[in-house]
Order: sequence, then C-alpha cells, then structure tokens
Amino acid sequence: MIAFHYPPALASGTHRALSFSSDLPEFGWEPILLTAHPRVYDKTDAKLLEDIPPDILVKRAFALNAARHLAIKGRYSRLTAWPDRWASWYLGAVPMGLYLILRYRPQILWTTYPIPTALQIGAVLHRLTGLPWIADLRDPLVSGQHPHDPALKETFQKIERKTILRSTRIVVSTPGLQRFLAARYPEMPQEKWSLLPNGFDEKSFRRFESLYKETKASQETLTLVHSGTLYTGMDERNPAPFLNTLVQLRAQGAISAPGEPLPDGIPLRIILRATGHDPMINAMITKRDLSDIVTTAPPLPYQQAIQEMYQVDGLLLFQGEGFNHLIPAKLFEYLRTFRPIFALTGEQGDSAHILKEAGLYTIAPLGDETAIMTAFMAFLQQIRSGQPQLPNKEVVSGYSRRLQAKRLATLFDEVTLQKS
Repeated sequence: MIAFHYPPALASGTHRALSFSSDLPEFGWEPILLTAHPRVYDKTDAKLLEDIPPDILVKRAFALNAARHLAIKGRYSRLTAWPDRWASWYLGAVPMGLYLILRYRPQILWTTYPIPTALQIGAVLHRLTGLPWIADLRDPLVSGQHPHDPALKETFQKIERKTILRSTRIVVSTPGLQRFLAARYPEMPQEKWSLLPNGFDEKSFRRFESLYKETKASQETLTLVHSGTLYTGMDERNPAPFLNTLVQLRAQGAISAPGEPLPDGIPLRIILRATGHDPMINAMITKRDLSDIVTTAPPLPYQQAIQEMYQVDGLLLFQGEGFNHLIPAKLFEYLRTFRPIFALTGEQGDSAHILKEAGLYTIAPLGDETAIMTAFMAFLQQIRSGQPQLPNKEVVSGYSRRLQAKRLATLFDEVTLQKS
C-alpha cells in the first residue's frame, strides 16, 4: 500500500489509508505500508501514531519537502517540485518498494492520490514487477482551471492518463467522480471502475459518545463550526456569500453577537476551524464587521477536532457547485456525530445526495445569498426549538470505513482470482 499521507500526517487522506490498512487483516489481507518520512508533512499529529496497529509493517522512504528543505530564502526550483513538492519521495520509494516486493512477495499494489508522485511510484513498480495495480483516486488530477500552470496541467494529464490506462482497476470515492472520469476515458470498460466512498472510523467516534450534546429548545448562544480548509475562489469553498448573508440577517435583527442587546435576534457564534487561509478569511470577516460573531481558529489534533464537533450546536459544510462531483471527507465525520448540518453546496451534487439520503434538507447553493438566508434561518430556528433535522443512523452506518475495507478486500480477491 503506497500512501503519502499516513500517521503522523494531519490530513484528510491519512484516515482513508489508515483505516484500510487497519481493517483489511480482518478480511484476509495483510498490508505493508510504504509511506514518506514524517519530516515532509505540513502538519502532524503524533497521537495518530497510536492508531496504527502494532502488527502492520510500515516503511518510511526518503523524501523531502521542496518548500521546506530545498528552498533558499523561501524560493525553490520547480525542477525539485515536479509534479509536486514531494517529488523526491520517488527516489526513496521506488527502491524501497522493489525491496519490499522482492522480500515479501505481495499480490497487489495499491496507491492512493492526491499526491501525483504516489501514482508515478505505483506505475513504475507495476511495470517492473507485473503486480496488479489498484489506483485509488479521491480527486481528479485535472479539473476546470486546476492546475493553473499550463505545463503542470499537461504533466498531470499525462500522469492521469497513464494511471487510467495501465492500472488494473480504478477506485473512486464518489459517483460523480466516476462519471467524470468515465466520460473522459470512454474507452475504459465499465468493470474497470469501482466505487469506495470515504467514511468514518467507528473507533474514533465511539470514545466520544458520552459527549453527545442532545439538542434542546434554548435561548442561549448557538455555536456552529466549520472544520477544514476554505478558499477564496467562487467555485471552491468561498465563505463570502455566507458572510454576506450574516451581515443582512444581523441588519434585520434576526441574529446577533453573543451578549448583544437584540431581544429577537438569535445569539450566534461561528468558528471557522483550520481554514488554511486565516489572513484572507480574517480580512473578509473584518471587512463585514462580523468579528464578534465569526472567528477563525487554528487546527486541532484529530481527536480534539471530533470532540469539538460533538460539543457544538451545529456543523457547517462549504462545497462550491464546481465540485459537485466530489464529497469532502469531513462530511462523513459530520454525519457520524449525528449533529445538525447546514450545507452550502449544489442541490444536484454528490454531497447533497448523501445529505438527503440521510434525511437532511437544510441545504443551499454556496453562491445564492437569497437561498442561503432562507435556509439558514430555518436551520437556526429548528435548532433553537429543539427540533433539528438529524442524520438517519441506519444510513450513516453504511459509510463506516470498516465496511469500505471489506469491499476493498473483495476487490482484491476478484483481481487476484482473475490473475490466477
């Protein structure tokens, strides 16, 4: 299993690779993890290391982060960061991968994206050894204006095409992504595609069940949180339309800051946790005079982030309609906390589909301020009355990562049977 993000990396992709590797032995597959040296990660959480089962073999190959280790006065050559800042991982992972294959004789190669270098490592090990290659694509390499650099986009297109054509099977994380890629590569047979959604690790949530906050009618301040990256591009996760809506609702007296003397306004506190772009987001908040309602906050270790989700009154999701074919990994974590969710996302997107499947309809398009205002006030009033929409537990249980690992093991069984 070739995964760049693995504990102690603090990233959404960490949990998919960790859960698969932890749960696969129950279904007859013993994983060997090939990952990168921890020095390359932008953020780490040492507590995540405790979640790696002691009997899993983890090998960490040489790798450097060009922006950190190869930069002079903050600048580095693009040659050291092509196709990504961790391209040097290829130099350590290929020989390490060959060593592991020769020593342990595995039956399957599995790689997970969104680090292009991981796909390059998988491609060369597949070519050199002939092992079946399962490529796990959680995102498309090329979509819309991404990447912006024309030369880099061409490189990404070549890597994507090589991955699609040469891999044994392609695993995608959303139905929309499967449709997106199948339309781009119509020559690929339908049986080459497999769908394995992201999900949640039941163990990570069970330990916080005692903190579950039962929603009751209350006149107290309502606290909402968004946990994860925000952007400023309108097709991504731009909070500007939502912030504009808050300005309008405040002017109407519908909401207020905690302690603000507005008798009919709902006291509101909003935390934008781990935005990744705090200076820009803070400027947007200050410009709208919302600093007493909306605040940014630094990242938390993974378990503390889950704990916070349990303890607030509601959760916010931002997903631009340009990304209707993708589902933020945090959505599954949100669902597992069984808290009220207000989603700013396209009504026809995959995220909205899952929310509605779970019985949640407090949804508004990210860029439609009129729709946001109506839906958000309904959301707040539901919480305040003690009667919010909550996720259906039976539907949510279908997205446990253990279940996804079982499906992945079945895929491995099919591929090895076909090979034999």
